[in-house]
Amino acid sequence: MDQSIVLINAKIYAENQIISDGFIKIDGMKIEEIGWMTHYKANDQFYVIDLQGQTVIPGMIDIHTHGTSGADVMDAEIASLETIVRALPQEGTTSFLATTMTQSDENISNALKNAASFIKNHQKPGQSEVLGVHLEGPFVNPRMAGAQPVDFIIEPEIPLFEKWQKLAGGTIKLVTLAPEQKGGMELTRYLNENEIVVSIGHSNATFAEVKMAIGAGASQVTHLFNQMKGLHHREPGVVGAALLLEELYAELIVDGIHICPEMIQLAYQNKKSEKLILITDSMRAKCLKNGNYDLGGQKVIVKDGMAVLENGTLAGSVLKLSDALKNMLKYCDDCTLEDVIKMTATNPAKQLQISDRKGSIKAGMDADLVVLNNDYDVLMTFCRGILSYQKESSMVD
Repeated sequence: MDQSIVLINAKIYAENQIISDGFIKIDGMKIEEIGWMTHYKANDQFYVIDLQGQTVIPGMIDIHTHGTSGADVMDAEIASLETIVRALPQEGTTSFLATTMTQSDENISNALKNAASFIKNHQKPGQSEVLGVHLEGPFVNPRMAGAQPVDFIIEPEIPLFEKWQKLAGGTIKLVTLAPEQKGGMELTRYLNENEIVVSIGHSNATFAEVKMAIGAGASQVTHLFNQMKGLHHREPGVVGAALLLEELYAELIVDGIHICPEMIQLAYQNKKSEKLILITDSMRAKCLKNGNYDLGGQKVIVKDGMAVLENGTLAGSVLKLSDALKNMLKYCDDCTLEDVIKMTATNPAKQLQISDRKGSIKAGMDADLVVLNNDYDVLMTFCRGILSYQKESSMVD
């Protein structure tokens, strides 16, 4: 669809208001104009899509996903990233960070070179955009390894990161690390000085150590509650720090498996929508049937929505971001769609410093848009102005 597009008769969750009956004009990759239908002027140059009152929200941004549909970032293959960027629009994800995991120097290097090549040579509108890389590990705490292979965990070191960032063509945008490890604070400071988001994760840090890490530039925690020092009445740990300290954003895997609904409510009451970021932490088994899969060279068994290692440890998820959106609304009574938009679009865009082009619906922004029905099912997804996904049973034509 090369023509310019206009969406009409839509409920639009725009940047600063909800337009109950509006239009969105898309010209090329950008939003040209939004407004109320009372101000709409038909133009023969625009292909009209009548949304018949359906809802439009900003495209969702997943800053923590390893893969989907049989593909994984660690495959270090262009074809795998092609699979991921084509699959993610089905769940309303219009951009994401390609997330690595703890592995050998060689395997991480290959994955980073591949991501850099894809971003430079293979990105195109109509697919979910790779915004950069989330380096999860290997600079984590072996006591909080989870599904990160312990044999490849190493202490944080700046020279190795510099080598990887060079191989990645400067595309590493976020690093999950354990700041309490030897060299952790130094790397945190270095990353912050280079405008790379530091997220505390797979960490056994004390409350005091988290505060030190914030002072060095950490601004986020990775998958809150999972693989981090828990809440204790004499040592608040990473969880206590995340809930208490406003400086920290917190990722949440809202699948009802990694965190029970009550803990999601606790996080929401403490952090509010302003400081939470919904993620999937999904692996290659997402969108596939039950069976055995691979994660970082480890066997993963997927059954009925749960992914575990052979020893029973949770190993990422098969969660879709569209389901995380629904679950958040279901688990938290006072959570609105506006709140979820902050957690799936506004906040990740702020963290990645791309709010000038993504994370909200207004003129001049990338035309990353998701159309939802009244049950919050994804009906259509537009990635930079191109219809990338349309649900087969969609009433919208």
